[in-house]
Amino acid sequence: MRTLELPIDFKPVPGAMPAHHAAAAAGQLRELCGQARSKGARLVALWGSDETGRSEGYALHLALALPSGLLWLTVPLASDQPRYPDIADIYPGASRMQRAAADLLGIRPDGNADRRKWLRHGAWPEDAFPLRKNFDAARRFDPGPDRYPFVKVEGEGVHEIPVGPVHAGTIEPGHFRFSIVGEKILKLEERLGYKHKGIEKLFETMTLEQGAKLAGRVSGDSTVAYAWNSSASPTTSAISATWATTSRSPSASSSSGA
Repeated sequence: MRTLELPIDFKPVPGAMPAHHAAAAAGQLRELCGQARSKGARLVALWGSDETGRSEGYALHLALALPSGLLWLTVPLASDQPRYPDIADIYPGASRMQRAAADLLGIRPDGNADRRKWLRHGAWPEDAFPLRKNFDAARRFDPGPDRYPFVKVEGEGVHEIPVGPVHAGTIEPGHFRFSIVGEKILKLEERLGYKHKGIEKLFETMTLEQGAKLAGRVSGDSTVAYAWNSSASPTTSAISATWATTSRSPSASSSSGA
């Protein structure tokens, strides 16, 4: 079966909304993303997975919101060199997600992708990947240096103002580096992910019931949405979609630190 928007075979995914799953080779990724973008599709998410337990190497996954529904696209990657084409020039929002996948799984984009770390923050070494199946969740590392290469803006009268990561009040931690001339902001760089706490790895050690309870504790303002969405019961799918819309705050997914 093919979607109306993209020339790719797919299979329907049962759920409360129209959704489909398809697989594509890494060499097809940019062409498919370009076609999707031209037809108004939005990039919802990008993530990776370790499929070595199935003797399949690794995989890159994308969720694309097409007019006909959600397309979950899987790109199989080799176990020895898990690489794929950079798509940040097609979908700029993919850049940080690509960097997170590199930190957590060691799957990296080719091309001119931003290769700076995103979630690591010196908590684990560059050659350790917490979401790989052979990574021991009980392993601990000594904190390492956290020298983040912010983009430098130079010129007469330019100076930097660092803000955070600790802020007054109850907002989530984040570092903001302002490059300014007088009152004019030339560039703002953000560094987030300070509350990353290994929740995905913890899920691997739990039953479905335990995982649903953990999901409900990830973010207080999204507890209903996350707990219902993690439920394995087919009868909850429609309710899950409703609660996810009404319960989830816009900032929850970006600030939960999962």
